Amino acid sequence: MWKLKIAEDGPWLRSVNNHVGRQHWEFDPDAGTPEERAEVERLRQEFKQNRLRVKQSSDLLMRMQLRKQENSIRCRAGNDIPVREEDAASDTIKEEAQAAAVTTTLRRAISYLCSIQAHDGHWPAEIAGPLFFLPPLVIALHITGAMNNVLSAEHQKEIKRYMYNHQNEDGGWGLHIEGNSTVFGSTLNYIGLRLLGEGPDEGEENAMARCRKWILDHGGAVGIPSWGKFWLTVLGAYEWDGCNPMPPEFWLVPSISPIHPGKMLCYCRLVYMPMSYLYGKRFVAPITELVKSLRQELYVEPYKDINWNKARNICAKEDLFFPHPLIQDMLWAFLHHFAEPIFNRWPFSIMRQKAINTAMDHIHYEDENSRYFTIGCVEKVLCLIACWVEDPNSDAYKLHLARVPDYLWVAEDGMKMQVLPIKRMSLLDEEEVDEGCCPSLGLHAQITHVLAFER
Repeated sequence: MWKLKIAEDGPWLRSVNNHVGRQHWEFDPDAGTPEERAEVERLRQEFKQNRLRVKQSSDLLMRMQLRKQENSIRCRAGNDIPVREEDAASDTIKEEAQAAAVTTTLRRAISYLCSIQAHDGHWPAEIAGPLFFLPPLVIALHITGAMNNVLSAEHQKEIKRYMYNHQNEDGGWGLHIEGNSTVFGSTLNYIGLRLLGEGPDEGEENAMARCRKWILDHGGAVGIPSWGKFWLTVLGAYEWDGCNPMPPEFWLVPSISPIHPGKMLCYCRLVYMPMSYLYGKRFVAPITELVKSLRQELYVEPYKDINWNKARNICAKEDLFFPHPLIQDMLWAFLHHFAEPIFNRWPFSIMRQKAINTAMDHIHYEDENSRYFTIGCVEKVLCLIACWVEDPNSDAYKLHLARVPDYLWVAEDGMKMQVLPIKRMSLLDEEEVDEGCCPSLGLHAQITHVLAFER
């Protein structure tokens, strides 16, 4: 049975607040009573039966556990204030009764919220929904050889449960759990399941074959957007020549320049930082038999016959939110056909190596600054694999692996990857609030007290 762990330390973990606000799940085969395990299974089956109607889980596994714990912070709900029949006609008594009913309702609500508060003061919760978070993690762990070390058999079972639970009726996966099928979501989740051991014709209700048919019916994986092209290339199921350039030389631009990376949105900057590092090194994982099979499964035409230069700008209509401006395509074409051949030849290759080193320095700075959480799950996996490519035995890579569990969340729909594992630390100190003097003020303070955020 899965158990939610709160504020616990572990190997290779760093913290400045004794891990207050940390939440991660561990599987304990001996945990729970037979009745509790049966209830968990019932909740899973109930979600599965209604998955096409209700897409979002209700965190029922977490609620079951926290409401049981004796060390959860408890609040006492007020009792209903009875109204005497002889006073029922009095407007004053009615108003007092209504006010009492409101107060009682609020107290009951607060009591429930307190019952699901963790012992360190924060409220555990998931921040998930997008369906392109988990597959890159699976790809990265597969490439680095850490799959079975980080994801146990139970982890992999729950990840597959999550993916199958959020597969659309047409066989594909969307950008998020409420979205229509896209080539991006379908291809990444198909690959994720294949790397987790599912065969090309396996899966619940013939899920893998239905997804593959959907992908091929919509032009194949060649129409996947740029992030998908990147991950397929790193895995070996696509080619760098089919990706638009991500030159690491961008990080050598002077800071006074109006297009310096420091002036970009942080999420954009921190995604393309490790991407440009891997692009500059032209990293591709070893081509295994599974990767060769994926090359055959995901494309309409034979892999060797694909026009990679043309594929750079192909994007399936299901994935296209806004067409590329002509000037953007012209700039990419210039970089692809002229700049890249120059940067990969001496003496300009010296500049390329300097740019790669600079990008890696920025990656290490972000890792250290965030204690290897990074700013979010997309960046987390990219920085992890970049550190492994630089040195598979480095402390940076090991520190990254130690923080993977902080991103994983288990609910009745399976195991998902969270957007970001921000630790929420409540500064509530019950001794500072004198509820005996003013009960309503005490309750209000418990709800509106300042929260400190620490990654």
